[in-house]
Amino acid sequence: MDSEAATPESEMSGPMLVVYSLRHRLHHPEREVEGGRLQEPFEHPGRAEIIRSTLAASGGFAFVAPDEFGTEPIHAVHDPGLVAFLETAWFEHQRLNGPVHDVVPDVFAHPSLRDGMEPAGEPEAHGARLGYWCFETTTPITRGTYEAARSSVNVALTAADLVLGGERAVYGLCRPPGHHATRRSYGGYCFFNNAAITAEYVRARTGAKVGVLDVDYHHGNGTQQIFYDREDVIFVSLHADPAYAYPYFTGARDERGTAAGAGANLNFPLPRGTGDDAFLATLADACEAIRNAGAETLVVSLGLDTYFDDPISDFTLTRDGFERCGALVAQLGLPTLVLQEGGYATDALGTNAQRWLQGLGAGAAALRSL
Repeated sequence: MDSEAATPESEMSGPMLVVYSLRHRLHHPEREVEGGRLQEPFEHPGRAEIIRSTLAASGGFAFVAPDEFGTEPIHAVHDPGLVAFLETAWFEHQRLNGPVHDVVPDVFAHPSLRDGMEPAGEPEAHGARLGYWCFETTTPITRGTYEAARSSVNVALTAADLVLGGERAVYGLCRPPGHHATRRSYGGYCFFNNAAITAEYVRARTGAKVGVLDVDYHHGNGTQQIFYDREDVIFVSLHADPAYAYPYFTGARDERGTAAGAGANLNFPLPRGTGDDAFLATLADACEAIRNAGAETLVVSLGLDTYFDDPISDFTLTRDGFERCGALVAQLGLPTLVLQEGGYATDALGTNAQRWLQGLGAGAAALRSL
């Protein structure tokens, strides 16, 4: 369907830095509930490992361990109550319910339960707290989830420091992913919103406008919600139309931000079967919007679940298409942090990430040569 050949190393300016931590393996759910089925999770440790091994074998990437940043950058984006809950939730569940590997809610705080009533705060009962902080059933908490999610944030923030220190492009191999986590909820395989935390960290360090470009098949509802009333972070997302695709309740074209953020939120919902050329044409529009907004640093939420063989997608992008996407993003000429989000065709995931990143590196090298 497309060429297997990757961009030659000679076209890149040297190895791209990759921030990676083994601690992602601490989050290893055994089952998820999706579509009424109890099944093996699509989001599992093998995803990050195949990306790591493919990039390591390519010779065009150099690996860096993350630094520790503590919880302060997380609290800048997320409700501290969410952070405190995730730290203890698995252990509290074991104390109250006995041994269980995966902890999921069995009740949710649907807003209609209190229609016409005053808002309710966080409940006392542990089972109710699960449904207070989580919004769906595919995101189990395991014994090591909190540590893995904290490590994923550290990966993203270390990538940010490297870019702020002068690197033109750095890849944060984040797992768990993050773009579905809102200020006050987790779900969609995401616990802490790596992209939002990183964008806020960069904005606070530099005082300049940050662009967040989300190219995952699924709308980055959490990132949108966090910055929806902000003008200092522009959020632009290409994704499957929420009329038929998860997360369903966000991602429409007319969601453009509110208050100071009016016009700083742009959604490009796309139809079933979207392939390379249509996606790239829309990506060009998205990049132009980021350029026009005056962003000085770019955070890319890199979802590779737009691939033609992804088990939970219906787009048809190819490896060649991924490389072209990376090259197009490079034309913005911005310091760029690429943070891993989705992508569930595990066997192909490493090569897909490699091709996207090599497109970015080659595109940046071409700009420097002009």
